[in-house]
Amino acid sequence: QVQLVESGGGLVQAGDSLRLSCAASGRTFSNYGMGWFRQAPGKEREFVASINWTGGTTDYAASVKGRFTISRDNAKKMLYLQMNSLKPEDTAVYYCAARFAGSWSWSNKEADFGSWGQGTQVTVSS
Repeated sequence: QVQLVESGGGLVQAGDSLRLSCAASGRTFSNYGMGWFRQAPGKEREFVASINWTGGTTDYAASVKGRFTISRDNAKKMLYLQMNSLKPEDTAVYYCAARFAGSWSWSNKEADFGSWGQGTQVTVSS
């Protein structure tokens, strides 16, 4: 099992940037893919971005491609989400997630992730 703690959320204006961080503890961080998901009020949780175990391969939701960048630092056991050109529709609780042990690649499917953080709120005002 891996424990995940997100940070970096906040209230920003449209067009601003934020960097979310996710600190991992527990099993070896480099042994699995990671991802970011988000859930807006009244909506289901949705995929945002994912990264493989080396950080060399990534995938993004169409709505954030070109604006968000996912990255990881295996030595520090950290996952990041750089969010630029934020829009009001990016407002949501953002969750860090870890794939099951031995799942090296990225994934955009929620069911492929076995560990979740508590979430961090991102609010973008217009």
